[in-house]
Formats: sequence, structure tokens, C-alpha cells
Amino acid sequence: MASTADIRNGVVLSIDGQLWSVVEFQHVKPGKGGAFVRTKMKNVVSGKTVDRTFNAGAKIDIQNVDRSDYQYLYNDGDSFVFMDVDDYDQINVPAVVVGDASRFLLEQMMVTIAMHDGQPLYIEMPPSVVLEITYTEPGLQGDRSNAGTKPATVQTGAEIQVPLFVGEGTKIKVDTRSGEYLGRVND
Repeated sequence: MASTADIRNGVVLSIDGQLWSVVEFQHVKPGKGGAFVRTKMKNVVSGKTVDRTFNAGAKIDIQNVDRSDYQYLYNDGDSFVFMDVDDYDQINVPAVVVGDASRFLLEQMMVTIAMHDGQPLYIEMPPSVVLEITYTEPGLQGDRSNAGTKPATVQTGAEIQVPLFVGEGTKIKVDTRSGEYLGRVND
């Protein structure tokens, strides 16, 4: 068992049988009373964020989570198949674990998968990806301002909002966390 002095950003704790990743922490030493550690934690499975306070010196259960780079191969119905680039082992990750990341997954894309006791917990995507627009309504002449947006479908099938002047076949940069349009990409 570890103590609250071992809390750092990114550490995974086991609390009531669930895994929580520390997003932020702050050691507080008030003028009156005992010291404590204020944390903001994210549930590794559900993504729910909570604030939790621990008394200084309290025992906590730190879990070992391995993060490794994998290459996305293909979708196998209800799971996604990834390959470890070091030893070529393939793993199936359930669609529930992949979650919204599936909207922007391209074949051969490199991702980081966090594993605990051989079970995949979550997938870390690159912050942005370059995708090609496969369908969008044509823009009108003179639509060169940032005044409005329109829906566009990218090659992975995800629908995002793009400026009016962006057309089909255009390669764009997309934020994988929010799904926002970040700009056009010139080849």
C-alpha cells in the first residue's frame, strides 16, 4: 500500500473496486487542522470525473497500468483489432472500450492502449488526425468567411462541422478529443 505522498498526475488508484486516474492533485496544508490532498480523478472505464479529498498519510491502492503503442488494423464487428508493433501480437479491444475514438480511427494509425492485468482500459488517440472529406454540400460563390458552418462526412464515416468554403476531397485536420475542425491540410 502507498500513501497520499505518492499521488501524482497520471497515477491510477483502485477505489471501491474501480480504477481512477489522477488528473490533478494538490497538497493542502491549512493553518489550522491536518494536511490533506485534494484530487480530481477520472474513472478509467466510464470517463466520469470526480473530486476527492484524502487525509495526509492515508493509505491508497496504486495500480500498475501499462501503456503501449499499437497499430490499428481493422474493425471486427463488435471489437477492434490492434497490433503491437514490437512483437506483432494482435489484441481485440471491445467497441465499448474504444468508444468515441472509433469516429476517427484510420487503418495503420498508431494509438496508445492502457492495459491493466491484460485487460484494455482505454485508448489514447493522437491529439489530431488528417482526414479527407467524402461528402458535403457544395459551397456557394462568395462563401469565404468564417460566418457559418455546414456538416461534412469524413472518410471514417464521422460527421463534423466545417466552414462553408470547404468542399469534397479536401484534407482537413480534426481534433480527436472534441471532433472540431482545425484547418485544411495542403499535400
